Amino acid sequence: MRIARLEVIWLKVPLVTPFRTSFGTAHDKDTFLVRLETTDGTVGWAECAAELDPLYSAEWLDGCEQVLRRELVPRLLALGDQLTAGRVATALEPVTGNYMAKHVIETAVLDAELKEAGWSFGHHLGAVKERVPAGVSVGIMDSIPELLDHVERYLDQGYLRIKLKIEPGWDVAAVRAVREHFGDEILLQVDANAAYTLADAAQLARLDPFDLLLIEQPLPTDDIRGHARLATLISTPVCLDESIESARDAATAIALDACRVINIKPARVGGYLEARRIHDIAVANGIPVWCGGMLETGVGRAPNVALAALPGFVLPGDTSASDRYFRQDITAPFVLDQGHVAVPTGPGIGVEVLPDAVAEVTISRSDVDVTG
Repeated sequence: MRIARLEVIWLKVPLVTPFRTSFGTAHDKDTFLVRLETTDGTVGWAECAAELDPLYSAEWLDGCEQVLRRELVPRLLALGDQLTAGRVATALEPVTGNYMAKHVIETAVLDAELKEAGWSFGHHLGAVKERVPAGVSVGIMDSIPELLDHVERYLDQGYLRIKLKIEPGWDVAAVRAVREHFGDEILLQVDANAAYTLADAAQLARLDPFDLLLIEQPLPTDDIRGHARLATLISTPVCLDESIESARDAATAIALDACRVINIKPARVGGYLEARRIHDIAVANGIPVWCGGMLETGVGRAPNVALAALPGFVLPGDTSASDRYFRQDITAPFVLDQGHVAVPTGPGIGVEVLPDAVAEVTISRSDVDVTG
């Protein structure tokens, strides 16, 4: 396969409701798409999951575009017609980090490659399910009544698991309120986005009585040792998210007993092929995994749903329906059906990009030099 054209399309997609985490509040989904066209006329699509500012991770959208243009694309062009998705990671290895930028270009290549082969992402990755259980992430609210209203709405819609974003000052009281109002039968977990330190272990232990599925990334990203220590001080299972950027990271965290669950976000680890390797390591060690999200549009959500259909994904992921975030998605919407979302079966990512919907939220579009 050889690249004939590569386009970067910046979008600003309004969110249905503001989404607040310990990092801040988002009112729109800012992202860019990569549209890759091969010399055979096949088009591959991918969505960059980075955020506007380097808060969730060290990467941010502008930086991803720059490293994509200056460092990543030239290395792929050097492969000529030997370009395949399986060769992308090796070709890009000299570039340190920048996993979200690597993810978006590898995914576009993989989408085009699978379309040419007539295979879906699910088929290629090893999916074993036709639909996956869907959870929903609930942001930090201004009040407990507002939180309960949102949780009730999502449960009424059929979501099978509730994840509450927490931070110091918004944790025990919020969890207690949800448990007392909705009972012990709902699947409930929390996500701290690294907002605590090991000194907060006693406060985090106060969550133990609420029978949570897990507490996600309670401590700083680089504090694997701290997570291992925290796991001995609380009974709620520790789940790592931001700390896991590779299969090697996953193996290290498991070996150090730093986690009992892993959240796999393909964008955070450089792509779906590395995500599958993390899945395989977790399965081999008896560690359950689930698929997280970054408020993706349908372009990013489709391959995430396919990944979540692998056998080791035994917990509901953040694979919500499109209307959780957007009034109008840029693909046909993902729809919740009895708490599940269908795995796309079409070639590549399995969904078609809607040109009019993209045009409505496009800020800019420009070509990347592919002349080599």
